[in-house]
Amino acid sequence: MSMKNKFRSFFWDDDYEYVEEEIEEENVEEPSPKQRSDKKQEQGNVVSLKSAKSSSKMVLSEPSSYNEAQDIADQLVNRRAVVINLQRVDHHQAKRIVDFLSGTVYAIGGDIQKLGTQTFLCTPDNVEISGSISEMMAQEDDISRRW
Repeated sequence: MSMKNKFRSFFWDDDYEYVEEEIEEENVEEPSPKQRSDKKQEQGNVVSLKSAKSSSKMVLSEPSSYNEAQDIADQLVNRRAVVINLQRVDHHQAKRIVDFLSGTVYAIGGDIQKLGTQTFLCTPDNVEISGSISEMMAQEDDISRRW
């Protein structure tokens, strides 16, 4: 009795007989191109890399009023990352825009990060952000205080 059979009889105490078969490479047939295309159609949830690449976009936005916040939110809902420059709006409207977009980002499970003094990055859940700019911003604040 081989070691494999002893092992099998120790763990599986049944009346089944296990037979190992070797596959001959000569009998294996390559599927024709038509059979391959039929298999691809059956799988259904295969996404080509070209379509995945073209669907990821980043939008740059520089709103001039609070009324444009909904257009930015629509971009986020359509799974596009948005960089927002708030230098053209006054402080009160900029705060309202950031509050509105924070709610939108929360609702879609995304993220919002401050990139600069009046620049923000809003991302949907399909975009991952790595790294942090807060350390660099703190260093810039220290430098500006010295002058």
